[in-house]
Amino acid sequence: MTRLRLSLYVGGLLLVLVAGGLAWTVSFQDGDGEDLGDQCQGSLAVEEARQFFDGARLKARGHTADWGGYDSQWCSVWAEGQDGGPVLKLRVWPRAAYRASGSAADESATPIGHGWTGSFVSGYSPEAAVLVDCKTMAGAGLLVTAGTTRKSEDLSARQVLQVARVATESARRAAGRAECEGALGERPGTVDRAGWTTRPVGRATGTCRGVLTGSEAARLRVTDVTENPAGRALTEQCEMSRGKLGLFSTTAYYGPSAEEEMHLDGKYPGTVKGAYTRTLECGGAIGTAYFKLVRVKDRAADGTVATHGTSDPAALKRLLESYATASGKRHGCPTP
Repeated sequence: MTRLRLSLYVGGLLLVLVAGGLAWTVSFQDGDGEDLGDQCQGSLAVEEARQFFDGARLKARGHTADWGGYDSQWCSVWAEGQDGGPVLKLRVWPRAAYRASGSAADESATPIGHGWTGSFVSGYSPEAAVLVDCKTMAGAGLLVTAGTTRKSEDLSARQVLQVARVATESARRAAGRAECEGALGERPGTVDRAGWTTRPVGRATGTCRGVLTGSEAARLRVTDVTENPAGRALTEQCEMSRGKLGLFSTTAYYGPSAEEEMHLDGKYPGTVKGAYTRTLECGGAIGTAYFKLVRVKDRAADGTVATHGTSDPAALKRLLESYATASGKRHGCPTP
């Protein structure tokens, strides 16, 4: 079931939702030139932001607010004198403050890659999320997200790439200031915008790789998979089918994405009725990873709409276990 995750903005001010009521803890500062380096408590990757706007003089506005009991930073950056132009949005969160939405929770995201644990989405508008191990931060991690108000189709390929770079290089600055111990990746040279690919099960190279052996695929009558590139995205998915008939969908959630999905499944148990789930303790900023398998309801050639894959609990548990092992290994989680 699709769930809506909403971020509420009113008149340029962030409305912060906290247990028991609403809290406004906002202070704005405008800056340009080198003053941009003071935004988001010094975390804003100024040079990357300048390159997004092709060297234009920039303005920025930032504030710190209480989110879930922890101080979090928000920044907006835009080109001076270009009213109505694109705006870059940067957020820096302690891992404990945030249950994911946006790119961190998007099943269609591709891994940001280049040594980072994080996701990149270039669908309606580009957005990136990066997670860093950080014992000094609540929740043992630091989450940095970056996005823009402009649609991907209205941006150049260079600008789309710069969104990912703003996220990773801002994460680098924030991790340095917080003295995080987690390994950091490299400045991205590319972003993967390939999206879903359907191929024969024996040729899986992405998020379905290592999930099904030939004999298991034959036993479950799976002939094809639909997958995204493999890596360390915060949410990833593998779909299995018999030709055009959908059979199974497996999804992995890491870090704040796992927190969000486990929270929603606990709050709305009816949405996961009949699903198979399991967890895996990964440690660090990822914490507890969460895995889910559902039988897909699809229309057969005779017009019947139903779940057409096996209902054997033992077989489905084996399939979920195999998926969790393959995905968890990529994310550095201890696996059997």
